[in-house]
Amino acid sequence: MTVPLSMPNAGGGSAGYASKLLLPHWADIVKIIPEAEGVTTYHLRLTDPEVQARYRFQPGQFNMLYVPGYGEAAISMSSDLESNPGLVVHTIRHVGNVTKAISRMKVGDVVGLRGPFGTAWPLEQIRGKDVVIACGGIGLPPLRGALYHILRQRADYGKVTLLYGARTPKDLMYPDEYETWKQADIDVQVTVDRGDETWNGRIGVVPMWFYHFRVDPRKTAVLTCGPEIMMRFVIYEALARRIPTSQIFVSLERNMKCGQGACGHCQQGPFFICKDGPVFPFSAIESIFNVEEY
Repeated sequence: MTVPLSMPNAGGGSAGYASKLLLPHWADIVKIIPEAEGVTTYHLRLTDPEVQARYRFQPGQFNMLYVPGYGEAAISMSSDLESNPGLVVHTIRHVGNVTKAISRMKVGDVVGLRGPFGTAWPLEQIRGKDVVIACGGIGLPPLRGALYHILRQRADYGKVTLLYGARTPKDLMYPDEYETWKQADIDVQVTVDRGDETWNGRIGVVPMWFYHFRVDPRKTAVLTCGPEIMMRFVIYEALARRIPTSQIFVSLERNMKCGQGACGHCQQGPFFICKDGPVFPFSAIESIFNVEEY
């Protein structure tokens, strides 16, 4: 089985790859990290050494994870391939049959993997710009790889701000990594909807924190992922600050089933999210994404 794992955008490959893309490779679960209630991070290692050596992805892309007898689920990569060579990392919220089956697995168990699929965050395109990364809840994992890319190439970007929110402090992803990000000159702003006796940080939703700093719309890019209502208002705040629609990038999720645009489950307007996305410039999807007038 020879999935073209080295392709930058496997989801956009030619028809000649179609049958190969339907075949999963097997991956061992080598590490499991509980993140929050109902959310777990899995470190996977492809069992075929040749496939493992060729596996490449770009931050923002996703894999189809397969459990025999249950089916497949599209899960974004949350790994930093350069600092974790040979590992594929997925942070998974256990909400459906496939992901709940994965939640019952242990280290040493095996899952099927197809990919990578989809478009990536435009990290080369936004080089030299200030970057605002705005995300909520499980929206941070798809941006984690982009964040680590920026950390490694820190001098190539301007001011970088991470706006991250969750419902409660216990729902925050990767809290042990925030200090590392801050030390790399990332302005990390974390907020929760509801605090508790342990929480001394900010309380409120992510979009409202746009009022706490200034942006230069001529040189600012926004990357956003999370609940759609949050992204809608992040986009609204970015547009209100005259950031061009071509410099606002959104990651969408829409019931992706095949990863190739063949089944039609994830179609939205003229786009198949699994093939044409999941990362889009807002300029491409403005007509089909519900944002208030500005």
